[in-house]
Parts: sequence; C-alpha cells; structure tokens
Amino acid sequence: MTEATIVADRDIYRSDADRRPGVVGTLREIGTDLWRFRDLLYQMTRRDIRIRYKQAIMGFGWAIFMPLMVIMAGVLIRIAMAQVSGSPLDRSHIAGLAVKSLPWSFFVGAIGFGVNSLTGNMNLVSKIYFPREVMPLSATLAQLFDTSISALFLIVILPFLGVRFTTGLFWVPVILLLLVTFTGATALLLSCANLFFRDVKYIVQVLLTFGIFFTPVIFEPMMLGQLGAKLIMLNPLAPLLEGMRISVVLGHNLLEPLSELNHHGVMVLVWTPWYLAYSAVWAIGGLALAATLFHRLENVFAEYI
Repeated sequence: MTEATIVADRDIYRSDADRRPGVVGTLREIGTDLWRFRDLLYQMTRRDIRIRYKQAIMGFGWAIFMPLMVIMAGVLIRIAMAQVSGSPLDRSHIAGLAVKSLPWSFFVGAIGFGVNSLTGNMNLVSKIYFPREVMPLSATLAQLFDTSISALFLIVILPFLGVRFTTGLFWVPVILLLLVTFTGATALLLSCANLFFRDVKYIVQVLLTFGIFFTPVIFEPMMLGQLGAKLIMLNPLAPLLEGMRISVVLGHNLLEPLSELNHHGVMVLVWTPWYLAYSAVWAIGGLALAATLFHRLENVFAEYI
C-alpha cells in the first residue's frame, strides 16, 4: 500500500467522521427509526410475551411468582432480623417490601431477557434491516407487561397491609417512567456488550443474583446508619425503590426531605429530593449514552454474530 493510498483512506475516514451526527443527531435518528418501525416493535414485544407463556403450566401466574418469592424470602429475613433486634415487624414493613419487590423483579426480568436479545435473534440481526434497538426494547416492554399483571395483584393486597390512598401515589408514574428508562438503557448497553463479549451474560447473571443484597429491597437504607444509607443510595435503583416505598406506603411528598429514628435512636436522613434527581440523571443520561453507543456500533453487529 503506497503512502498516497494511506493518506487517501485517512482522508475518507476523517470525512466520514465529520459527517457522523453528534449525540443529538444520533438520538433523532434513533427516534425516527423507532417510529417508522413501531409496528415491528409491537410485534416483537407481542412475540416475546407469547413465547414466554406458550405451553406454560402456570400461565400468567409466572408474572406473580417472582415478586411473590421475593416478598416471602424478604419477610423471612425481616422476621429473623426482628427476632435478633427485638423490634416488632408491622404491616408497613411488609407493605414496603411488597412495593419494592415489584420494580426489582421488573428490572431483573428485563435485563435477564434483554442481555440475550441480540444473540438470541442472530438470523434477524444478520439478514434483515431494521433498527436493532427493537430487540432489547421489546424485551423490556414484554417484562413491563408481566409487571402490570403483578401490579394488579399488588393493588389488591396493599389495603390489607394498611396502605391507604394518599397524594403520594401521584409520584408512582414518575418513578415508573424513570425505572423503565433506566432499565431500557441498561438493556441496550448490556445486549450490545454481550454481542462482542459472550461472557457478559454470565457476569450479568451473577450481578442480578447478588444485586438484591446491594439494593434496598428486603431492607431499608436507614438500617445501615447515616453513612451506610448514603452509600447504598449511590445505587441508581435504590432511590427509585425507596421513593416508591416512601410515596406509596408512607404517603410522603418526594419533594420534601424525610428523616426517621433508627433502632438506636439516631436520626437518619431517609429521603431527599436530590436522590430522585440523581436517579433521573442516571436514567436519562444513561439512555442517551447507551442508545448513541448502540446505534453507532450496530453496523458491525453482523460481523460478530
């Protein structure tokens, strides 16, 4: 290869890089493509749901099974903790556990299916043109369908756990929107990474298995003390789960701080609006960065199938 050819190739590469749109332009392209292929997104989501329940003995009962198992395991752990500490376990604790188990189960299920969404559809990815973002996003939406079934069950049992209608419930759609956004961003990023590095799915399985111990699902952050509560809330999911519990069970306005006494009589900051802003930055910023990276790499996906 002559020096003139190298220079020409370098100039062509630079010209292509110059024409490459920025983050805003890339996001606009993604939005346009997804709108054009919205019917495909709907059909892929429908297909994922039908495959999940095809020839299943329990049917839609599987949508309730995982959150129910999380609740039962959490209740047993909380009973053991109550026996050791000598503090009572009341209905509000169980209600908080039930409320947080739902978004956690959604996240785990969506990521579990989403990480394999590209490698599990190799024929489509390598042969047919469509925005590849459809794959992980359809897995996320299919899991959202499961979660909606679980939510109906949760709505029925919460009044028996002492939860009443308050204005705090108006925060639920905001939290759910951020949760779906963050989950979609994570699914996009991990499905792309798993295509290039096939052991990513195993790493994700380990993280999802033990992640419940680093996310306030079966416990409240205040149990860890002032410093521990702040550290655990660095997990982007933690403010969303705690915000759900505080708004639904306690009826608290998430725009106002909240402090509670722990078992040692120490006042611990349970909630601050900055926690919600922190998760919002992770959700919105993460989706923008993950979608941009995914979109710019999808042209070489077929080479790694």
